[in-house]
Amino acid sequence: MDIDGKSDEKSWFHAPWTSWFQDIEGDKKPAPRFRTRAKMLWDDRHLYIFAELEEPDLWATITQRDAVIFHDNDFEVFIDPDGDTHNYYEIELNALNVLWDLFLLRPYRDGAMPLTSWNMDGLQTAVSLRGTLNQPDDRDTGWTVEIAIPFSGLVEYRQGGRPCNGDQWRLDFSRVEWKVKANNSKYVKDTDLVSGKLCREENWVWSPIGAIDMHRPERWGFVQFSDTLAGHGIQPFLFDPENEVKDELRILYYAQREYAARNGHYASSFHELKKDKLLPFPLLFNPELKRTFSLYEIVASRSGSSWQWHIDQTGRVWYAKRR
Repeated sequence: MDIDGKSDEKSWFHAPWTSWFQDIEGDKKPAPRFRTRAKMLWDDRHLYIFAELEEPDLWATITQRDAVIFHDNDFEVFIDPDGDTHNYYEIELNALNVLWDLFLLRPYRDGAMPLTSWNMDGLQTAVSLRGTLNQPDDRDTGWTVEIAIPFSGLVEYRQGGRPCNGDQWRLDFSRVEWKVKANNSKYVKDTDLVSGKLCREENWVWSPIGAIDMHRPERWGFVQFSDTLAGHGIQPFLFDPENEVKDELRILYYAQREYAARNGHYASSFHELKKDKLLPFPLLFNPELKRTFSLYEIVASRSGSSWQWHIDQTGRVWYAKRR
């Protein structure tokens, strides 16, 4: 695969598109002003991503690697290979093909800082412009992004190693878009007519989060790896019922966070969470709660399942063989 920012290879032609991106907050917000979509392929060594971004004003200013790229218009990829919401990866690119790749031990909500000095060995990126960059006197049509992510750079924190047929990872795509205007033959960020402040950036994503916060890995989409060659059919997505247990644990995690914010410590029972009106519905998977003053762990499982799922105050989800 030649990583040149274009989709000339036959395999890209046959690969299906994602749905059009939506606002990060979902249907409660207007549809994005410009369309965005992506494709994915994989082989033994790489996960390949191709994205198409509609854009009438091609603009980018940041030229330093590992700068905060989303201060420009950008395209972003988030990957959590084992789905535990910790130890995940973020890749950002602007229209100059300037890269910010970072590794996060856990989401910002759980008190971690990103490892911005970390670089993914073997990562390849390219962009192709459908118009002219930083020239507001014409009208552009968009830009495309092509990325080759080496599995060797992703599997350090994943028990199963490289993906196999049927494996599912958590992944999301995001696009940050700023409103710009022409000023002395240059693009500048637009300002609000009333407040005079910069217009807030817009965030358009493949799998909506429900809030302006990409760092909620439990809300990212699922990617299922398939041995079926592109153009030779589509393997049905298989929903894993164990995800329902993980979803309930996540609800309890957020309830505990809110309880601690109100009371200065975690709840020692689910009754206390219900008393504070933080659990408005019955629990389905018979969770058990263990707590000290500053720590807790909740364990739950489906009836008949061989696995027990755990979550603690750090937000990490993991499983163990049921005894």
